[in-house]
Amino acid sequence: MRKPAPDNVAQVILDSISDGVFTVDLDWRITYFNRAAAEITQVPQEEALGRFCWEVFRANICERECALKRTLETGCPVINKAVYIVNAAGERVPISISTAALKDGSGRVIGGVETFRDLSQVEELRRELYQKYSFMDIIGKSPPMQKLFSLLPDIAASDATVLIEGPTGSGKELVARAIHNLSPRRHRPFIAFNCAALPDTLLESELFGYKAGAFTGAAKDKPGRFALAQGGTIFLDEIGDVSPLMQVKLLRVLQEKEYEPLGAVAPVKADVRILAATNKDLASLVEQGLFREDLYYRLNVIKVTLPSLAARKEDLPLLVDHFLARLNALRGKAVEGLSEEAWRILWGYHFPGNVRELQNILEHAYVLCKGGLITPEHLPSYLHTQKRDQCRRQPLEGGTLAEVEAQAIYEALLRHKGNRTRAARELGIDKTTLWRKMKRYGIKVPSVEG
Repeated sequence: MRKPAPDNVAQVILDSISDGVFTVDLDWRITYFNRAAAEITQVPQEEALGRFCWEVFRANICERECALKRTLETGCPVINKAVYIVNAAGERVPISISTAALKDGSGRVIGGVETFRDLSQVEELRRELYQKYSFMDIIGKSPPMQKLFSLLPDIAASDATVLIEGPTGSGKELVARAIHNLSPRRHRPFIAFNCAALPDTLLESELFGYKAGAFTGAAKDKPGRFALAQGGTIFLDEIGDVSPLMQVKLLRVLQEKEYEPLGAVAPVKADVRILAATNKDLASLVEQGLFREDLYYRLNVIKVTLPSLAARKEDLPLLVDHFLARLNALRGKAVEGLSEEAWRILWGYHFPGNVRELQNILEHAYVLCKGGLITPEHLPSYLHTQKRDQCRRQPLEGGTLAEVEAQAIYEALLRHKGNRTRAARELGIDKTTLWRKMKRYGIKVPSVEG
């Protein structure tokens, strides 16, 4: 039996794999195009051969930053760079590419070779995951966030005042907007206002407005935020920072559903739903005499408490994917994700600025990253120089996500002195799940529960 020629063997092998493979000569014309390449691009093999590679792929990097061109110029291969191409049907297809120089027997460069993998299924799974664990632009799969998602429709359906408590940057305004957008008032205005931004004299006129002649320079009537929100919703952020005088005026709005603009001789009815937010413990301020008890109870008809990002670390991958996907869509780059070492740095950080800080960190890294994976060098410098309590760390070798998870569990247990109930609550998992993961990873912490 005659053996097939070596070239035929190579072609059979290359046509049997699921990754696309093509080669170009030094004039950038395609000299080889395997079957998977034809399927992904929807360009038949015979039509691709002899054409310029950019005519076939129409990738987002063809004009500005061709990976294959960079490889031929520098001799350095590109590995798993995430990009988009446009197939023959005009559809945008996400792929990851790897490149290398093509040399002859004497080592002379005669062209380039590129392999690429269709990431459409990965993108589809990512979208499904996002849809499953997102609600009105709020993202989270942790138990506290899932509980919040289940409550929001019922909260929105009522017209009761809502107090949203949570640390700075945890997404209080997102929750307020979600309540408004789900409510019967969704077709009316949503007005957000930061109560800590202005002194009392300006705060009153901004909230309630004023009449012409109310003070020097008031040449005409000016509607306040309550008037602008008429029929809709007003969101009062940082409500814990308002003065005792303003607390009295807000109490009247909540009790009587009316307010008086500066210089007015009659009150104005307020058909407005009030949502308030604070990063302070209002109950503690009431006990200290710094916040009116009657106003607190008027605001606290329904309370929504948002956890810190450190208390729901399992939401970190979802949030990272969401922010990077949005940056890719807005800026046209193709940043695929984070390297394992970058993940280790983020998992070990406690995010005092919460989700807003995470968003800023990723935007900083995105600007510095040319494509592919974000590495530690792309992250802000303070993440590298932050002082960590090394005696509270158990070194875990390697860099897999499982090891990062084990590190996060160990540190949570140390923070709570071995109390598994509190550690599980911080991590957003059930106590039995925590015990099972401790057993899987061999984590042993002296128990001091009780």
